[in-house]
Amino acid sequence: MVHVKAGHGTAGHGTAGHGTVGHGAAGAVQDAVRTVVDADFAAEVLGSDLPVLVEFTAAWCAPCRMMAPVLTEIAGEEAGRLRVAVLDVDENPETTAAYGVLSMPTLMVFRGGEPVRSLVGARPKRRLLQELADVL
Repeated sequence: MVHVKAGHGTAGHGTAGHGTVGHGAAGAVQDAVRTVVDADFAAEVLGSDLPVLVEFTAAWCAPCRMMAPVLTEIAGEEAGRLRVAVLDVDENPETTAAYGVLSMPTLMVFRGGEPVRSLVGARPKRRLLQELADVL
């Protein structure tokens, strides 16, 4: 787990390890893990007809990068049942502050426009799915 530190600007920061999926075996799962931003968070996450797992992440966060393949696999396996998205905390301070996110990675499940589960820290796929089973 990594805590947000003051002074981390957005220059040179992207969403490392996340974004549009289109490589290897995951190629059939185009856009499985979506990148969301402050401007489209309400439409993409809160307005979704499916539950949405959002990883609040940062380019400088090593545990967040470890979650990238886990989230890609879950997005492919749970397509049609769950959407998966990532939001860069450095580039999207409004949404980050609105949900009180202070540590990375924070994983939140939103259903019906409301957060229904919040988890902090990287974890293996099996454990993550177990922790989310009752909210999916």
